[in-house]
Amino acid sequence: MLEGEVIRVSGPVVHAGGMRGSRMYDVVRVGDGALTGEVIRLDQEVAVIQVYEDTTGLKTGEVVENTGEPLRVELGPGLLASIFDGVQRPLPLLVKKSGDFISRGITISALDHTRRWEFEPSVQVGAVVGPGDVLGTVREFNLDHRVMVPPDLHGTVEEVAEGALTVDDAAVRLDGDRPVRMSQAWPVRKGRPYGRKLDPTIPLLTGQRIFDTLFPIAKGGTAMIPGGFGTGKTVSEQTLARWADAHVVVYIGCGERGNEMTDVLTEFPELLDPRTGRPLLERTIMIANTSNMPVAAREASIYTGITMAEYYRDQGYDVALLADSTSRWGEALREVSGRLEEMPGEEGYPAYLAARLAAFYERAGRTACLGADKRTGSITVVGAVSPPGGDFSEPITQNTLRIVGTFWALDTNLAYRRHFPSVSWIKSYSLYLESLRDWFTTSVSSDWGRMRDRTMFLLQKEAELQEIVQLVGPDALPESEKAILEITRMVREDFLQQSAYSASDAYCPIVKQFMMLKAILSFYDAAVAAMGRGIPLRQVLALPQKNEIARMKEQLDADAIGDLIGAIEAAASTLEAER
Repeated sequence: MLEGEVIRVSGPVVHAGGMRGSRMYDVVRVGDGALTGEVIRLDQEVAVIQVYEDTTGLKTGEVVENTGEPLRVELGPGLLASIFDGVQRPLPLLVKKSGDFISRGITISALDHTRRWEFEPSVQVGAVVGPGDVLGTVREFNLDHRVMVPPDLHGTVEEVAEGALTVDDAAVRLDGDRPVRMSQAWPVRKGRPYGRKLDPTIPLLTGQRIFDTLFPIAKGGTAMIPGGFGTGKTVSEQTLARWADAHVVVYIGCGERGNEMTDVLTEFPELLDPRTGRPLLERTIMIANTSNMPVAAREASIYTGITMAEYYRDQGYDVALLADSTSRWGEALREVSGRLEEMPGEEGYPAYLAARLAAFYERAGRTACLGADKRTGSITVVGAVSPPGGDFSEPITQNTLRIVGTFWALDTNLAYRRHFPSVSWIKSYSLYLESLRDWFTTSVSSDWGRMRDRTMFLLQKEAELQEIVQLVGPDALPESEKAILEITRMVREDFLQQSAYSASDAYCPIVKQFMMLKAILSFYDAAVAAMGRGIPLRQVLALPQKNEIARMKEQLDADAIGDLIGAIEAAASTLEAER
């Protein structure tokens, strides 16, 4: 094992001499406390190391040992319902071993190597297997955990195990006495291989009307949620974790406040999965790397999370990865870059910020998996961004904007008015609309695209009219424009507003979303037709069906809304002008 010694310490950055022969991103043990670190720069025999633990008390001359291996994560049965720190150490075990505060130098396996899992093989002796082929399954809560051939192995099956196995046991043995164990390890900075990427043609349904109807995201797509303090980023991500149409959720608390992360850790075990009725945590992997934890581990946490997401993608599952927030990750990059004395870019961030962000988001995607059984899986990445003062012109927001396909911009003014989700329909956009249009047309309605586009036109028209209203007042507007203001108010209050804490409205099926929008636009069409016959707008607004529209999201299902649409058209057609 290669050994050197500490020659300089600058916060989480350590310089070690005598390290000739080291490689980039080798994991090292630093000092008497065996602190975990990673080589991030090499200069002759000097290795620059970012340490994932507190370096307080570290002295020059202490020994540095190079393990010769990159930072890896353990992958196998037992990941679901687990809570890790940024370098995949299980926090519940850390508490038992070191108390409320994590002691330095502790290394704990991510997986339980003593627990036995019931392995059901799906291959026979003599079968020829290659990278990604499924050898059998293990039941992990409500998910069939598929034990696969690692990407670098292939051969003929000579022996098959069955029954209760640990993650270290060989599920099968290939020719040449090569065991394929239940678990495997993978370096976090290297994306796992796949067959090919597929077009983003299937939406990730979230049950949130403003996301699914106005700004949808595809399975395998990327999205960002930027917003200032108090605009609801964390609640939005937790809502997506609960309701998104994904088999597995990876939630990364990257540099968030400790009390926020505590709320997440206490609430998730109590939340019920709407699919199974079981605790939501049973299909969730959580990474808690709070703002008071070492800054270098924060930088590694998103790579740890996305590598575990890729593992479940390769099994043929849809994974939602929620990073809260990438701004804190960028700040970790900036601090380490400053310690390295690199030339700063905009606002002190390193010049390679955009490249690092792109490398992370590009690991998302819907893919044809390796293996002979034609599986498809996806990773959808949603990153929250916390721009200082809500300034969307800062580097993290701008560089992320160039990469992601969906932009859900949170608006401080909407949040102050208690309009949640506080997503601005003027600033937000989705680049997946055209690729998803066929799915919505086939699975929801042939009118979906037209109604969505029409709604957006009316909301943009309202923004223009509001400027006029502020100058001359609403009474100066003609009846037709007053109708637009009234109908867009209904869209905002009766459609876009949605409570994450409502038992009946936290999740809205996509068909009901379409019918709700159709009901509001039908009321608008009926109002325009009535005004064309000389009936004043106030008389149309007095129709009792208007109150029924306000009750839709809480009390009516899709069929009842269909009946309401018929009642709106009938009532409006019988209106007569007051004499």
